Amino acid sequence: VQLQASGGGLVQAGGSLRLSCVASGSTFTKYVMGWYRQAPGKQRELVAAIRSDGETNYVDSVKGRFTISRDNTENTLYLQMNGLKSEDTAVYYCNIGRSLTGQWVNFGPDYWGKGTLVTVSS
Repeated sequence: VQLQASGGGLVQAGGSLRLSCVASGSTFTKYVMGWYRQAPGKQRELVAAIRSDGETNYVDSVKGRFTISRDNTENTLYLQMNGLKSEDTAVYYCNIGRSLTGQWVNFGPDYWGKGTLVTVSS
């Protein structure tokens, strides 16, 4: 299983970026897919997650600014990020298998992609 994230970069505060994560090696339709981030000196945190039926969960700090979506036919996960702030600066990782709230599911998969760096300049 491979997860390839892309779309990160340098953007000014208030700008937008769209992250993508392409999964390969299996079918992931029945699993939750999510975006996590880790800022320097901080723990990794859940940003947003989406279930196969479309139900979503967002961390409070990104509600109203970020939108998570998935294309099950293409095994691709997206994160549209608008109104970016300096505090959004982090390495963003995609995940398959954790719960909507970011918990590891016993005996379930827990796949991670290499991160993509998002830097927001103020």
